[in-house]
Amino acid sequence: MARTSLCVFKKEAISVSQLKHVLSKRLGFFTFAVILFWLKSYLVYQVEFELGVEGLFQEFILFINPIATTVFLFSIALYFTKSKKAYGALFVVYFLTSLLIYSNVLYYREFSDFLTISTILGAGKVSNGIGASAFALLRPQDILYWSDFFLLLFMAYSKKSPIKMDPRPMLKRYAVAATTLGMTLFAANLALAESNRPQLLARTFDRNYIVKYLGVNFFTAFDGYQTAQNNQMKASADESDMENVLSYVQDHHAEPNTDYYGVAEGKNVIYLQLESFQQFLIDYQLEDENGELHEVTPFINSLYDNQDSYSFENFYNQVGQGKTADSEMLVENSLFGSSQGGAFTQYGTANTFQSASQILRSEAGYTSAMFHGNVGSFWNRDNTYKSFGIDYFFDDEYYTFTEENKLEYGMKDKIFFQESIQYLEQLPQPFYSKFITVSNHFPYPLDEANVDFPAATTGDNTIDNYFVTAHYLDQAVEEFFNYLKASGLYEDSIIVLYGDHYGISNARNESLAPLLGEDPEEWNGYNNAVMQEVPAIFHVPGAGNGEVFDTYGGQVDMLPTLLHLLGIETTDNVLMGTDLFSEEHDETVAFRNGDIVSPKYTVNGSVIYDTKTGEQILEPSQEVLDEVEQLKANANQQLSTSDSILQSDLLRFYTPEGLLQDDIADYDYQNQLEKLKQINEQLGEEATSLYSRNGRQSTVPLYETNAPELADKTNDGIADYETVPEPTE
Repeated sequence: MARTSLCVFKKEAISVSQLKHVLSKRLGFFTFAVILFWLKSYLVYQVEFELGVEGLFQEFILFINPIATTVFLFSIALYFTKSKKAYGALFVVYFLTSLLIYSNVLYYREFSDFLTISTILGAGKVSNGIGASAFALLRPQDILYWSDFFLLLFMAYSKKSPIKMDPRPMLKRYAVAATTLGMTLFAANLALAESNRPQLLARTFDRNYIVKYLGVNFFTAFDGYQTAQNNQMKASADESDMENVLSYVQDHHAEPNTDYYGVAEGKNVIYLQLESFQQFLIDYQLEDENGELHEVTPFINSLYDNQDSYSFENFYNQVGQGKTADSEMLVENSLFGSSQGGAFTQYGTANTFQSASQILRSEAGYTSAMFHGNVGSFWNRDNTYKSFGIDYFFDDEYYTFTEENKLEYGMKDKIFFQESIQYLEQLPQPFYSKFITVSNHFPYPLDEANVDFPAATTGDNTIDNYFVTAHYLDQAVEEFFNYLKASGLYEDSIIVLYGDHYGISNARNESLAPLLGEDPEEWNGYNNAVMQEVPAIFHVPGAGNGEVFDTYGGQVDMLPTLLHLLGIETTDNVLMGTDLFSEEHDETVAFRNGDIVSPKYTVNGSVIYDTKTGEQILEPSQEVLDEVEQLKANANQQLSTSDSILQSDLLRFYTPEGLLQDDIADYDYQNQLEKLKQINEQLGEEATSLYSRNGRQSTVPLYETNAPELADKTNDGIADYETVPEPTE
């Protein structure tokens, strides 16, 4: 017995010794690094990403897809003949690929999407104030995603390591062989992918497919290639490329409904962009631990069902990676955000646009202004708004920030609205304006002094606090409406409220499901699609014929709808959406990732659901497949037409008759309050601002708020209105 145990011990000792010997060789260490990174990648795929893997074949492709690009990239280290440089190069590549996949993990947790080159390059313009939200995305398992890297470092450089770096020079043929192996493996991987998903790289709008079949490393490289191609497209575009766009726009145009055309003619436009506000909040009551029900957004609910409101219950956000900025691109221009990264950062500075601001100024003499209590460079707004022809942009430079009145994404909503009034009342009427709220932003923090609503009890802080900050936003909106009524602006305005994007990501929807009366085990792609619904409320004081419409539509439809309500014809405008009131309105809702919702079918990846019942159509007939294929074709045409406009900057080749031309050099967002005062002073009795029509008396004192930060303070940060500067030459 003792002899048998000794033999077993010797065999194990020999195996350990052999393993040490293998790992001490350059190729052995290289192979071990490849295996570690491969297994880590597969673990991340399973734990962090929702890639929609169906069947053993797709699971097999997912399992092997990290190998090829890992071998190819790591083979770079084998080209260094000297030992220290070779190992150093391997660690540099290992660190960068680990950083890439981990960055995608963090990004996916918040956006349910993958990092693109455009997003990475534009990170500097979207990085202000995101530290706390990034910290909130961390998970205990993240340690595991870096442990392999530190294990390799220990094995290579620690004096206590059982292996030693191989000092011998490496023959170049081994490096070439490794690179060739990586390319061969990738060719095999691609062949398997194409057999399961034909034209994978040519047809899909969905990044999930590329990652599922070919991996994160390849997706990043492929995205970089597409980005370079897009840049080339702009350089090579000419006027003839606009012909297809105009043909689509003319065929897609929906004539206005005479019952609603012009009902808000001549009125001011006030957009309230409700941060992360989803449709399920409308009329939702949260049950607390004692079984008592609490209405989350009572004031917005009252607007939604108001006799002066046109509201839409099947209305969807259509944003991509730009999220809030994408919603602005959709609402301001009836164009989709970019398929890669954020359109504001990619195209906002240099492209030509024909925005709501430009159309309204040209057609009806509107002045435009945007209000946002965050830094102007966030999402490149300070440059993009100039390209949109927006006259005034009040960013963080125009607000009084203290430690108690700000959040990571800007000023708290109640204080933001209150401090905005000093600027709003100076705008010449009619004006087109938008207020961008931020308090209901992930990770939904709110200090105790402002909390007067119970949190949910799911155990997920993001979900639990979401209802608290949504209630705070509702109170802020009510205070703003009270001011509009007290100041006299209310009757002269159309107030449009809309949710900019989802607040609870798909990754958290199963935790939210019980609060919505759904079974988490039965949650599926249809439910995720429904969760993309956001409210859209066109509130027209005095209309009297308000209604909650069951029409299907999305943010791309908001501009043509608004223009027709204002009595402005859109026949010559380049709009991807159609009027929600029109009998010719296209009810197919296209999402940036290629999914579709229509009154009849909801398409999530390759799965088809009956929209009315929510049931999956397990064995679709050929008729159903043909209908869905047509819906996909229509959606793809809308997306691709929009993409061609942005990517090639095609609007520079087309100017509708009467549209005023802009030069961004004419826009300057400095000292705007002083400029407005001077304009009103120069116009004298012809001045149309609220301040001027109010006998040159400020309406700021009319604003009432229960914000604890402003208790016992008299108009802190508000300008002195009794002194109007002398006009300058």
